[in-house]
Amino acid sequence: MKSKEVEMSTRNYWLFKTEPSAFSLEDLKGRPDATEHWDGVRNFQARNFMRHEMKVGDLGFFYHSNIAEPAIVGIVEVVREGYPDFTAFDPQGKYFDPKSNPEKPLWYMVDVRFVRELARPVTLAELKGMAELNGMVLLSRGRLSVQPVREEEWKIILGLSGTAEVG
Repeated sequence: MKSKEVEMSTRNYWLFKTEPSAFSLEDLKGRPDATEHWDGVRNFQARNFMRHEMKVGDLGFFYHSNIAEPAIVGIVEVVREGYPDFTAFDPQGKYFDPKSNPEKPLWYMVDVRFVRELARPVTLAELKGMAELNGMVLLSRGRLSVQPVREEEWKIILGLSGTAEVG
């Protein structure tokens, strides 16, 4: 007989980056059920995270970029795993990609739901000032619109924000 193994948490953590002028945390909160698809990602590495690695129940930071003081402002939960990004199929849409079609989709998206705002935003400058976060993807390969966050990084950032752990 096998010995009983302790089940480890399989939750992953992510960072979803957006310009608030295009889609903000307030926009997400205003959607039905505070849920929206995360569409328009046109980077293969970010697409692969959504297509292969994100699972229902994973948590993510909501990050406002391309503003005077970029910052992590909230927390979202993945509520639908990767599926074809239908915005790539619309010739009139801003995310249209003629190489992608419903029979052979090239791009994927997930659905996220608003969980809560951080007790206070954590700015990019603060993140850069933390030696413990030097390896964070945002600080090394920050151009990805969807990127992984290690559990240790997640906890440090929650602590910086004064936000309690999300259960």
